Amino acid sequence: MRKDLEHPIAHSHSHFELGRAENRKRLVWALELNLALVVAELVGGILTGSLALLADAGHILSDVGAIVLALAAARLGTRDGSSRRTFGHRRTEVLAALANGLVLVAIAGGVLVAAIVRLSDPPEISGGGVLALGVLALAGNAFVTVLLARGDRADLNLEAVVRHSAADALGALAVVGCGAVVLAGGSSVADPIAGIAIAVLIGAASVKLVREPLEVLMESAPAGLDVDVIARSICAVPGVTSVHELHVWTVTPGFEALAAHVVVASHGDRDRARRELEYALRERFGIEHTTLQMEEQAGADLLQIDIQGG
Repeated sequence: MRKDLEHPIAHSHSHFELGRAENRKRLVWALELNLALVVAELVGGILTGSLALLADAGHILSDVGAIVLALAAARLGTRDGSSRRTFGHRRTEVLAALANGLVLVAIAGGVLVAAIVRLSDPPEISGGGVLALGVLALAGNAFVTVLLARGDRADLNLEAVVRHSAADALGALAVVGCGAVVLAGGSSVADPIAGIAIAVLIGAASVKLVREPLEVLMESAPAGLDVDVIARSICAVPGVTSVHELHVWTVTPGFEALAAHVVVASHGDRDRARRELEYALRERFGIEHTTLQMEEQAGADLLQIDIQGG
């Protein structure tokens, strides 16, 4: 028996909260940079008449809203639990990520419609101004994306803003291409085409943002964890004969939980088996939050794995 099996996990919550605190700092820096980019692109879009610039400015403005929502959710998520919300408010981060994904879908649809309308009668735009502002936006968005991507990407709240920002960087690249084409004497139809490209990029970025929060809210088993493998690992612990009512879910990314009824051989040491299981689940699968109901086997010594949920 390892001595560390006797001790509770003292560092898990502090490590989780430190990662979230660092993410909040990155979000504040990203908010400040995005606000500056919104002002520059809105003014530039009005002066040059470019839909691509205005579309990109609108997308960055959605980033500002996404970051504000993410920061508010992160703040609320640190509140302690209560008798009504025993897990606290951690899932507000998941709800914020889902809201951000749905906003991206709406923005993509609006930009796509506006771009299609402009295809039939593209207005004249200033290629030089569009190109210059596009380069500025590309540099700013690329910097913000790298800044955010270095945070804890398991945080869906942060991941939502990273994807917003990455789509912005790709959108700015489309703006640069549009400005270069027009400046080189090409048709102004390049502007609505760039708008369509931005809409497609925004839509693609929204898919994962909508799917992953829904998986968490549906209490699906965490991605990368095979519940069958977990069940077999539980039964491999000395003294354990079977497991049933096995559930594995995510409270919020980075906070996975497991609950199970574990059957131990007659006259076996249930406390020892439980400590062995907690250690194995933590070390092999990274699951630190477990609720194990230990039961003594009755009747014949049969191995039965009954997995429900997860």
